[in-house]
Amino acid sequence: MFDIIIIGAGPSGLSVAIESQKNNLNSLIIEKGGIVNSIQNFPAEMSFFSTPELLEIGNLPFTSSQMRPTRVEGLEYYTRVAKYYDLKINYFENVLSVEKINNYFEVKTSKSIYKTANVVLASGYYDNPNRLNINGEELEKVSHYYNEPYKFYQQKVAVIGAKNSAAIAALELFRHGAEVTLIHRQEKLSDSIKYWIKPDLENRIAEGAIKFYSNSIVTEIRKTEIEILQNKKEKIIFENDFVFALIGYHPNISLLENAKVEIDKTIFAPIYNSETYETSLKGFFVAGSIAAGINNNKIFIENGREHGKKIINQIKNQ
Repeated sequence: MFDIIIIGAGPSGLSVAIESQKNNLNSLIIEKGGIVNSIQNFPAEMSFFSTPELLEIGNLPFTSSQMRPTRVEGLEYYTRVAKYYDLKINYFENVLSVEKINNYFEVKTSKSIYKTANVVLASGYYDNPNRLNINGEELEKVSHYYNEPYKFYQQKVAVIGAKNSAAIAALELFRHGAEVTLIHRQEKLSDSIKYWIKPDLENRIAEGAIKFYSNSIVTEIRKTEIEILQNKKEKIIFENDFVFALIGYHPNISLLENAKVEIDKTIFAPIYNSETYETSLKGFFVAGSIAAGINNNKIFIENGREHGKKIINQIKNQ
């Protein structure tokens, strides 16, 4: 019988486990992949937008050779944090269901069944890409994740989307020899693109180095072509080798729904107390970006790392 089971070993989940340990609570993290699994799947040469001190958890310093730490530095840091606190984490174990039975929860996984007084869902959203829902999306040449540019040298690559991920992918692919086409449903690039990235992309578009189709949606992807509809009327077809559909991600709320946690269906987020992060189901908490639903740009590592203190404080005072 655990005091807390935490679903997800990202920075938010780790911070909850650290706070529980500091307060002598018996906790277990269950993670379907490896430690900070989402960061493992970020682009290989990615740098965080935050400074190291804003990514720290557990009062352990995050040292970096530059102002914005790299993905590899982040992986090494969070691994060191887990080792320092000797956190109990079950890796590569899928949580299948959470059910409240009287005054405890039964957590069923792909490997076992656990009992716990409290549950914290800290599963994030990066594992669930938004879909185009068009013919050809299932082709091998289509990906919803971007890793690195090297294999796409002299290839015709379409990038769908116009926020940070799409902007960075388009620029990296261009600079490593790909013929890049950027496709966006709006007229202009997103204002959310970081201030040091957006001018670079705008300049590459202005000089014609990156082809930009605005007010456009992709209607079909074929083995050697891609079809778009611009301004809701003009059909355009051009040659294409690879597609990166970087149109965002969404949380998986099935565990919440099956546990009968109240959901705000407008943003697909759990209804919770903003002071304690406890949901409508007593003893069931959320931490990190899962709390924001589709508004996942509202919660980052920088503020999600603080959820653990509020959650543990509420559990202690119950």
